[in-house]
Amino acid sequence: MRRIRVLHAITMLEPGGAQRNTLDTVAMLDRDAFEVALACADVGELLPEARALAGVELFELGHLRREVRPLADLRALAQLRRVIRRVRPDIVHTHSSKAGILGRFAAASERVPIVVHSIHGFAFGAHQAAPVRAAFLAAERRAARRTTAFIAVSHRNLEEGVRLGLFSAGRARVIRSGIDLAAFRSHRGGDAVRRELGIPAAAPLVVQIACFKPQKAPERFVELAAALASRFPEVHFLLAGDGMLRGELERRRREAGLERRLHLPGWRTDVPALLDAATVVTLTSRFEGLPRVLVEALAASVPVVATAVDGVPEVVRDGENGFLVAPGDARAMAARVGEILDDAGLRARLAARAPKGLEEFGRDTMVRQQEALYLELAAAAGVRGPGSGARAGGGAAAPNAGMEGGPRA
Repeated sequence: MRRIRVLHAITMLEPGGAQRNTLDTVAMLDRDAFEVALACADVGELLPEARALAGVELFELGHLRREVRPLADLRALAQLRRVIRRVRPDIVHTHSSKAGILGRFAAASERVPIVVHSIHGFAFGAHQAAPVRAAFLAAERRAARRTTAFIAVSHRNLEEGVRLGLFSAGRARVIRSGIDLAAFRSHRGGDAVRRELGIPAAAPLVVQIACFKPQKAPERFVELAAALASRFPEVHFLLAGDGMLRGELERRRREAGLERRLHLPGWRTDVPALLDAATVVTLTSRFEGLPRVLVEALAASVPVVATAVDGVPEVVRDGENGFLVAPGDARAMAARVGEILDDAGLRARLAARAPKGLEEFGRDTMVRQQEALYLELAAAAGVRGPGSGARAGGGAAAPNAGMEGGPRA
């Protein structure tokens, strides 16, 4: 039986929403309908998990890196083209900025019939210098002309892509980054986390889970802890993650005198247990797609306080299951977290409402929606699906009722 060949490409398999989304997708795609391959950098904390996936052909690329390095980028482009020639995919599905740009150019060069790009948040924005932002946007616009369809994890990202002229609304759809909802609703492991980290069983615990890079503004979490520490002397703070800002965060923690109360345990794989231990979860990001950790916290019935950036208001309903604050407003975030810590009744009301309305964020829902999109695009492009023989022809996908347009040279 002829299966549709799908190649996913992502820059680095480090802990993060885009990476988790990609690994879950390639692991769970219906093997009766799809052959699956994955291309990524040859470094990353989640690479061992990718190597262990059954039925996934893995290509580890030595030149694919996040930083802009023209010579290495050209070599990575050549590597991606070689992978495409070997796999002969019907669909190339790209994720993240670098693999998203290089992967789409490689797919166009090799005349892949269908090219899909997932937007997990944009890598360009007001946080960048104007020339850098303009260069990134120009690259995205060129890559967009070589893209059949776009997936956005939030309506806000989809609307922003249309506003920027990257695509028309008819070439994009929202498919949420799915999580294993049952794993976060089970409420297990919190006591063990507290014992391991020396956090008293009865102590309130403020948790943030994020990589230590400027996008997530983890220094704001240290400021939050410093602002609340004297008012709530029993409260502990946990910032799980790692990255380029670790040294800076450790310095700020030391200067605030919080070495015993602000825990920096590094990357953790036991996120459900961390959330089981949490009293409130925060997110201090400057920009986002739609952060999975907030969905995970709400599924675990933990109130959240987060910056109202990009897709965050699509999951956090201000005053109902948590609170939203303006990005960079440390005073407002401290006030809202303080309210939750101070008021047991408020905490209980927010927690009771937290897990409601999350069905669209289920992991199985995400994968089935992507499968449906693949089959729709394959039919429009004349790619023969399961049980229908060899691929018919090549070239770009044709328009159809669900997705207008296709890749353009």
